Amino acid sequence: MSKKYTSRINRRDSLKWLGSMTSVVVIGGVVVACDAPDQPIPEIKEGSHWPDLTFDPITGPKYGQDPDMLNPTTPWPRTLTNEQLDIVARLCDIICPEDEGGPSATAVGVPEVIDEWVSAPYKDQQSDRVLILNGLQWLDDEASRRFGGLFINLSEAEQLEIIDDIAYEKQLDVAEFEHATMFFAKLRTLVLGGYFTSPEGMRDIGYMGNTPIMGDYPGPTAEAMAHLNDIITNLPA
Repeated sequence: MSKKYTSRINRRDSLKWLGSMTSVVVIGGVVVACDAPDQPIPEIKEGSHWPDLTFDPITGPKYGQDPDMLNPTTPWPRTLTNEQLDIVARLCDIICPEDEGGPSATAVGVPEVIDEWVSAPYKDQQSDRVLILNGLQWLDDEASRRFGGLFINLSEAEQLEIIDDIAYEKQLDVAEFEHATMFFAKLRTLVLGGYFTSPEGMRDIGYMGNTPIMGDYPGPTAEAMAHLNDIITNLPA
């Protein structure tokens, strides 16, 4: 099942895309915020195989010194190894595969944007980095325990057997899978958030964006004006 991920987008586009992922995205009526506060990571319980690796913090522009996303100059290095990026790409294919609505998340470059996300030197992204890198290690460890190989080299059926054990919220109550379930939930949010902020994903949900109006601007509707006038009338003096 081993498959090498090849770059789909350039660094300039991935950095611009990273900025759009911090916005709230509506998917099927559900609001997904990639940088929404997460629940605290619980203590590791007996029976868990969570690796609990620690990582040196990433250095980069400090708060208030954000890079110019219109003219980015690669302000920080990406941190995922080729092997980790291959796993992320495979998970992207599982979470958001190609269908009649559009291409897969991998095909439009979401793995690289996730790499950008976990490489950014900001608090939320740094927290996600620890969770995701541990989760990727957990997948390889679990693949070795169950099938004697790396996750990326397993058959599709073997990979899905592992994912099925961490893909549902009820598994948070199982000590063996608690942390891995949190990892997969976060990665799923990033994959879907990344995909539906891509041009292909926006077309998939029918998002029109800023569309020019032909002819003279008709102005707001009577309903909108009535609402605005009501707000103005009730403003405190």
